[in-house]
Amino acid sequence: MSYNLTEEQKMFRDMVRRLTREKIAPRAAAIDHDGIFPEDIHKLLCENNLMGTSFPEEYGGTGAEFMTFCIECEELATACLNSAMIPAIQELGSTPIILAGSHEQKQKYLPRLASGEWLASFCLTEPGAGSDVASMRSRAVLNDDVYILNGTKCFITEADKAEVFTVFAKTDQEKGARGISAFIVEKNHPGFKIGKIEEKMGTKAIAACEVIFDDCRVPKENLLGQEGQGLKLAFQTLDRTRPLVGACALGVVQGSLDYAIKYAKNRVQFGNPIATYQAIQFKLANVAIEVEAARQLVYHAAAQIDEMDHINGWGDKKLRLETSKLGAMAKCFATDVAMRGTIEMAQVLGGYGYMKEYPLERNIRDVRLMQIVEGTNEIQRMVVAEALLA
Repeated sequence: MSYNLTEEQKMFRDMVRRLTREKIAPRAAAIDHDGIFPEDIHKLLCENNLMGTSFPEEYGGTGAEFMTFCIECEELATACLNSAMIPAIQELGSTPIILAGSHEQKQKYLPRLASGEWLASFCLTEPGAGSDVASMRSRAVLNDDVYILNGTKCFITEADKAEVFTVFAKTDQEKGARGISAFIVEKNHPGFKIGKIEEKMGTKAIAACEVIFDDCRVPKENLLGQEGQGLKLAFQTLDRTRPLVGACALGVVQGSLDYAIKYAKNRVQFGNPIATYQAIQFKLANVAIEVEAARQLVYHAAAQIDEMDHINGWGDKKLRLETSKLGAMAKCFATDVAMRGTIEMAQVLGGYGYMKEYPLERNIRDVRLMQIVEGTNEIQRMVVAEALLA
């Protein structure tokens, strides 16, 4: 399987790279400092058709390959992970609708999501059900033509700004994991409210929220797929979006490497630029090697998803398992590389790497999240091991 970039993808990458350098990089430090959702960056992404890159064309997206969308988020993250997360979370929250939504549901929601007019959020994690998703306590009971939804979700990214939520809850307590169903919930549905907004170490402009459903009334037609298919849909979504997390992490560490290289060429100690010293050269080389290895794995996983879409291979259990394995590998390896590499690049700056005036301090705080979201890296290793032993 080839995952060399096409000329069209290279042109797209260069466009996003130029936009990032000119418009987003100058805002990155202020976005982090203020800790407020950057409405101007969201508007910029909408104006450049970057909110629905991989959405189907028939519903207002550009219909690009998933690989292309990974490139987009990677480039945005080189300057500002907060900004990259805006389209990335849009993809996560919308994917269940793309995968399992009826034609009517897609017509109603996807055009506004593809344009960025509406934001979407993905509601899976609960206080007592993080890695152990099947133990969720949220429940939905059908009452005539509405589901009555009760429960609390936590760490829900961008929930304070979203209009549309893909929510997972148990419709049959006796069936355990097989009793989980998925729903499309709108923020104006009665009984929906945003609770606590967490204070985080990094990505401070993109909120992690508590979402509370208190006898929330969800129309029956907002059930996604069939009852009992929710957990399968959640896992299918994560299998598709985990390489995207790896791509975002790649962007952060690539930005850190680029900055450290420039710094090392200009920083003079003992009469020479520190770039002339082998200790610094080896740091740069080691990180560059790991970044390139991680990029190839992320792109391979993205190409696998595109190939599965092309051949309609999601019904093949063996192919699906291989795709899940590659996505977990890509997310795990790339985010671990990004964490190690960003810390190492901060070391190149010495004391300045610890100062908020320089981007490395921010990058360390931001990229830490990538090892946790969409399944911790310990869970990714379990997914890989399960595939190996299947």
